[in-house]
Amino acid sequence: MGFVVCVSADVSVRERVVRRLDDLGPVVVCADLAELREMLFPSPEPAAPAVEHPPTPPVRCGDLVVDPVGHLVTWRGQALSLTRLERKLLARLAGTPGGVWSYERVFASVWGGAWLGDAAILHSAVKRLRHKLRALPEGPQVQTVRGVGYRLAVPGV
Repeated sequence: MGFVVCVSADVSVRERVVRRLDDLGPVVVCADLAELREMLFPSPEPAAPAVEHPPTPPVRCGDLVVDPVGHLVTWRGQALSLTRLERKLLARLAGTPGGVWSYERVFASVWGGAWLGDAAILHSAVKRLRHKLRALPEGPQVQTVRGVGYRLAVPGV
């Protein structure tokens, strides 16, 4: 499977490309070639001393369980087929059910980068996650808080 790359300084062009090509597969969007180069070939970070981190416990939100170590998400015991990005996004939202995550905070937490005001990548990921969650009977829902960000609504929580 290939992917589409869009390099444009114009935010409206990037948003149009994502809207039109989102269902075809991965779409990489960036403002300039320097940003694309950094995405493809990140600068090596200085080696840090190895530190033992305790395993990250699963995030539980009602009948939803997101296990980052096992790379598994379940709803009422049924495994969900989610991408790494979707699992990470869902884990963040499930960590504070009902709490609102700003676009900036979601972007920084999931993608690990600074929010540049271009919401296309974020909206596209949320759209794909919502599509998969809609298939669940009485399942969790990613809700938009207009102009602010997103929150997760889980029945019974």
